[in-house]
Amino acid sequence: MSAQPSPSKRRLLLASDNHEQSRELERILRSVSDVDTVSTAELPDAPADQISGVVVDINLRSAESVQRVRNKLRHEAYRDMPRLFVLADALHHGSMQAWALGATDTISRPFDAAGILQRIRAAFPDSDGFDATDRGKTLNRGVAAAHEVMVKIFHKLPAGEPLQFNDIIQAENRILKALKHSSLREWLTTVGCHHADTFRHCLFVTGFAVAFAQHLGMREDDQRRLVRAALLHDVGKAFIPAAILDKPGLLNEEEMNEIRKHPRLGYDVLVAQGGFPPEMLDVVLHHHEFLDGTGYPDRLQAEQISDIVRLTTIVDIYAALVESRPYRLPFTHAKAFSIMEKMEDKLDVHLLHAFRPVTLGAY
Repeated sequence: MSAQPSPSKRRLLLASDNHEQSRELERILRSVSDVDTVSTAELPDAPADQISGVVVDINLRSAESVQRVRNKLRHEAYRDMPRLFVLADALHHGSMQAWALGATDTISRPFDAAGILQRIRAAFPDSDGFDATDRGKTLNRGVAAAHEVMVKIFHKLPAGEPLQFNDIIQAENRILKALKHSSLREWLTTVGCHHADTFRHCLFVTGFAVAFAQHLGMREDDQRRLVRAALLHDVGKAFIPAAILDKPGLLNEEEMNEIRKHPRLGYDVLVAQGGFPPEMLDVVLHHHEFLDGTGYPDRLQAEQISDIVRLTTIVDIYAALVESRPYRLPFTHAKAFSIMEKMEDKLDVHLLHAFRPVTLGAY
């Protein structure tokens, strides 16, 4: 256990089922935090008041360790606390299991010390300011709510558990509040290193979409419609093989053809389940359509494409450009906009220009 923490430092609880394996991580954490290290068997029912967050470094293939952690983290005392899980690798299924266990963020081995420290500073507030009204808590609640939707979409829906419109409604209040009381930059920092690319992309799109809606002065009802559409826009990717979603390089033509099925797959699933508003279904099906008719799946043109789809398409493309990929570094803001401005026959130019100031808030 650590010595009495200094008041200026965070205090983290590191739960590990292999202390030797966790030594490197503990050393990294101690450079910015005081750390209490416990075994999963010693994980308390309620963390001490000074604890800013929990880091869980366990073997996710161990049913015993997983069950122990699940039983502890489901307690009310951990609900609003940041929970960072360590993955043995960056594979999709590992991330999915972590989120299902209650993670609010993940990191993976091999460790990048600088990246981890950045994530710790963003995810875990200093102990001095850690209270129920802290904006960091509001942000973490919003991100956690969005993550919960992602788990339902990409883990539970393919397993046959229906996705309900009410699942989205329950998340939207926390997401809107988080982005209202924090910054776009803080939202993107919190989710920006998510190791499941599909999760991370959906949360980037959601953050940019809500910030855009707020910048445009949209009514709250319209903001809600947009956050719902952004959360759901890639629901069809839940039915694309993980080997394609997680491929560490560029996709070949056959794989791209599979990816292009996701708008129709998502649309068909939601229509079959029923209860989803037409504008959400429109975004799910048509967010890859272009004004010049070269998009997919229906090759819509100009007036056939609704405003909410036009807006989501711009945000979707921009988010994809500024995200990191296994095969390339993220594009800068200037480079991303340069690429998009060359797509002026495909995108709504007026909306694109209106979006530019929003993106500056991300840097």
